[in-house]
Amino acid sequence: MTLLAFGINHTTAPLAIRERVAFAPDAMNAALQGARGQTGASEAAILSTCNRTEIYLESEQQAEQVLSWLVAHSDVSEAELVDCHYLLRGDDALRHMMKVAGGLDSLVLGEPQILGQMKSAYAMAREAGTVGASLHAAFQQVFAVAKQVRSQTGIGENPVSVAYTAVTLAQQIFSDLKQDTALLVGAGETIELVAQHLSEQGIQHIVVANRTLDRAQALAGRHRGEAILLSEIPEHLHRADIVISSTASQLPLLGKGAVESALKVRKHKPMFMLDIAVPRDIEAEVGDLADVYLYTVDDLQVVIDQNLKSRQEAADRALNIIEGGVENFRREQRALDAVDTIRAYRAKAEQLREQELLKALNQLQGGAEPEKVLNQLARNLTNKLLHAPTTALREASAKGEYDTLRLAHDLFAITQDDIERSENE
Repeated sequence: MTLLAFGINHTTAPLAIRERVAFAPDAMNAALQGARGQTGASEAAILSTCNRTEIYLESEQQAEQVLSWLVAHSDVSEAELVDCHYLLRGDDALRHMMKVAGGLDSLVLGEPQILGQMKSAYAMAREAGTVGASLHAAFQQVFAVAKQVRSQTGIGENPVSVAYTAVTLAQQIFSDLKQDTALLVGAGETIELVAQHLSEQGIQHIVVANRTLDRAQALAGRHRGEAILLSEIPEHLHRADIVISSTASQLPLLGKGAVESALKVRKHKPMFMLDIAVPRDIEAEVGDLADVYLYTVDDLQVVIDQNLKSRQEAADRALNIIEGGVENFRREQRALDAVDTIRAYRAKAEQLREQELLKALNQLQGGAEPEKVLNQLARNLTNKLLHAPTTALREASAKGEYDTLRLAHDLFAITQDDIERSENE
């Protein structure tokens, strides 16, 4: 059996295909049973996220068989999947799983959520009874390497999204956002993400200003905030410690005069203002005010580029960790191949021990001298344990199989000094 990783992701398939291949949580048990039973695999696990669907199998099946199963259990045709799927085997499959878990194969390099998603995939497969010893060992190695990547490279420490970087900059001005109020201007996707990150940091209050009140209310309602119209901003600006604006307006929404008025009411308590709109929502002159920290999308991009460079450097270090993890797993699996041989040899040695011990006990019960019995026990046991390997070594030497002799040196820890010492005895 071989470890297989079959799937599609954001780099190989468009959203229109990915969303039709995704498995809902309530359908996962049946999908796991089908993936294992109908592809001939002995073990199976499925990872299904917005960016990827991957099936991990312990199997000897070809891509065509796994592809046929996926087509039968999704809303896509074989023609659609043929050009956008990938199938990895053995070390390549394990290496891929480690990259996924470590965030190296994510849309945002180093994002941390994928490790939790992979752990959930493993847990669901365990619960469904489709994970055996092989996949269990692979997943444990994957999780150990992913943890090592996170702890030793810092790949996920520096934000690389506009929304997250915006909140990170705000935290540099106001270390404890729990006491602050944020005014978010606009209600688009970026502002939604900003609101989410601010809420996760426990900000005290969010005010959403938008051209249409319905959208502002919908967003504010998800974060226990307050909704206002753009025209109402001047009345509420003085309440805002943080102002983040991202609209499609062709003209500035906030001028120097309005901000000066708000600062007077605030008694010049500092304001963090971030304008990520293009064209800009906040007049550039606002940045001249002494108590305003004004940043633009260009300032953010510098931070993001620096952080991306830092993450890429971390990713390079992570790849070395992953290669080490693959090699360790390979070594552990090779070691398992010797288990049956070791077990059989131990059983044979135990049988010889029992035979010789029984003889010795009988001799002692017959009145034989204990010292002679013990010497004979040790001598007989040694001779019988060494009989088969010494016979094989003589035959190998006679045939000129010197590799076998060198292997025997390693197996029995025989050094050149041992050889010379035996020759002199």
